[in-house]
Amino acid sequence: MSGVTRAWGMVRDGLDRATIYLPIILTAAVALGTYWLVRNAPKLLEPTPKVAPTHEPDYFMRDFVIKNFLPNGDLRSELHGVEGRHYPDTDTIEIDKVRMRSVSPEGLVTRGSADRGLSNSDGSEIQLFGNAIVIRDPSVGPNGKPTPQLEFRGDFLHAYVDTERVTSNKPVTLIRGTDQFTGDTLDYDNLSGVANLNGRVRGVLIPSAAAAAAPAPAKKR
Repeated sequence: MSGVTRAWGMVRDGLDRATIYLPIILTAAVALGTYWLVRNAPKLLEPTPKVAPTHEPDYFMRDFVIKNFLPNGDLRSELHGVEGRHYPDTDTIEIDKVRMRSVSPEGLVTRGSADRGLSNSDGSEIQLFGNAIVIRDPSVGPNGKPTPQLEFRGDFLHAYVDTERVTSNKPVTLIRGTDQFTGDTLDYDNLSGVANLNGRVRGVLIPSAAAAAAPAPAKKR
């Protein structure tokens, strides 16, 4: 009987010791479990810094027309092209075989074309490259005086739709009715009616048919 009592005492002592260390064992098990969960849990998405847009097109257009309108709904300008590419870094559209048409608030029409064009986002500025032509249709001024057709030709022309200007830093030919002028650079302002040609400027003035047919003034004797 004494042997059984001794064995039971040893078991009880062991249980008492295990009870003392049980909180430590449980704490260690929880810590290991938490560590395992942390290591194996999916990582949260970290915010990535914004990457500056590159000069690569983000969309294309083919056989397209872009129209811009005034606040009252009237047509202000339109662009036609065989293919267009939009560049997000500059917010510009590059156009192959571009054709443009703009209408001033007074109803005066300006047309243009080139091998390639570059337009800003709202179509208020259009750069024309290669066989560039801009033509302003003839009109009649407020005083009733007719203004002949104006035509600009060159390898590069920059048309400003809103301010009705045409500029170029390359040689340009300006044709006004039957008269023709050439220069190394151009700055034409339709609102003032002044065309500034700089560099080697040449001009050919052809008298109108009415002036050529008029009789010469009589000489005094």
